Amino acid sequence: MTKGKTWFLPPDRYFDPDPARRGIALELYQAVADLPLICPHGHVNPALFSDQNATFGSPVELLIIPDHYVFRLLYSHGVPLEKLGIRPADGTLTEEDHSRQSGTEYQRQVWQLFADNFYLFRGTPTGIWLASELHDVLGVDEKLNSANAQAIYDHIAARLASPEFRPRALFDRFHIEAIATTDGAGDRLLHHQAIRASGWQGDIRPTFRPDAVINFLLPAWRKAVDALSDASGVTVVSYATLIRALEHQRAFFKTMGATATDQGAQSAYTDSLPIQEAEAIFQRALHGEATVEDWQSFTAHMLMESARMSTEDGLVMQFHAGSVRNHNEALFERFGPDMGADIPERNEFTHNLRPLLNRFGNDPRFSLIVFTLDEAAYSRELAPLAGHYPAMKLGPPWWFHDSPNGMRRYLESVMETAGLHNTVGFNDDTRAFLSIPARHDLWRRICADWLAGLVVRSMVDLEEAHEMIQDLAYRLARQAYHFDRGGQQ
Repeated sequence: MTKGKTWFLPPDRYFDPDPARRGIALELYQAVADLPLICPHGHVNPALFSDQNATFGSPVELLIIPDHYVFRLLYSHGVPLEKLGIRPADGTLTEEDHSRQSGTEYQRQVWQLFADNFYLFRGTPTGIWLASELHDVLGVDEKLNSANAQAIYDHIAARLASPEFRPRALFDRFHIEAIATTDGAGDRLLHHQAIRASGWQGDIRPTFRPDAVINFLLPAWRKAVDALSDASGVTVVSYATLIRALEHQRAFFKTMGATATDQGAQSAYTDSLPIQEAEAIFQRALHGEATVEDWQSFTAHMLMESARMSTEDGLVMQFHAGSVRNHNEALFERFGPDMGADIPERNEFTHNLRPLLNRFGNDPRFSLIVFTLDEAAYSRELAPLAGHYPAMKLGPPWWFHDSPNGMRRYLESVMETAGLHNTVGFNDDTRAFLSIPARHDLWRRICADWLAGLVVRSMVDLEEAHEMIQDLAYRLARQAYHFDRGGQQ
């Protein structure tokens, strides 16, 4: 490649400009920069690791197509998803078009369009992650632009074709200690089983996600219920059989190394229904007669049931609230979910979580990690709740707030009230495997800078700050997700 402008990545990036604070931040960061990565919550496809010869495919298939952080910003500037290699879910492309999208020439066109618009990512967390992926992982020395796009494509393609850039090799290079995937309740975990059978020692764990069989308003709900029936051996024809099938699958996931579940809802509303009412709602859902009110009541009830199950089987319960899914209806109809059109909304936790916390929040067997997209709730509700109930902890800044400013706001909002050890460190929450080191690096830098601010204000001393940065970078996540209890079960 011809030499163009190089990346601006100084060793003390993202730190406060005050020299005293900056020096302490760099010292703290360097103390944890090379610690192993604990990745307890993410969406990396386990198929990448089940075959030792698996590859990431082309640069487009690696960096653009699976990453909604990337293509949502391009879409917001009028770039059609079809031009980014995203295939419609409705099958409207012809076989010829599908074949063309798999061709190298088309892949190059997508990459060129990405490079032409790369400036759009300036000042965003996605821009930070992409710079690190391209420079630190893929060895691209110059900034991506229209002129060098094809040369960089060739460089990356050559790297991805080499054994050193296969997923298992990068797992070791990234110094990942353990990673958890997110898997549907009806998943047979075939890729996880293949990983075990291969003898490879990488610690890849599943996470149990029941959303698809609980949200009966989803178009694919019956398909998800059928998959749960097949996987569990329990034919789901009633509320009672649904519960038995879920309990069976949770036990199976535990045998495959799972230590946590993951559940999402638009609202944090929790409540218990009489068994007869839960059964009546489920029967209406089976017959296509359930209402939105039924869905809200059943979701609230199933959150309580998930907490009960976690109290009994020890799986950590993760709960994410505050996302209005598939806001862009036309996009959803054409491409399906996870196309970058999920939007945050306000949420209430004090009253909505009260039934769940009053029933389970004092039980030493139960562990609940709560995430939100409503930052206003951090200091107003979530930090006080986590600072009181023994079972509850706060998840890290999530999704839209997984950014330098979002992390700073989180640390300033929750630590005084909740305390450091009622938080759980960091998780990367990503499908983009190559971005994992960059995401952890950003968290470690922002935490180091925040702690340096406490030191210069004499709120903690330097020795305490060194202990705290170890917790934030590594120990809290390992403990909260029970990764400290050994390897796969």
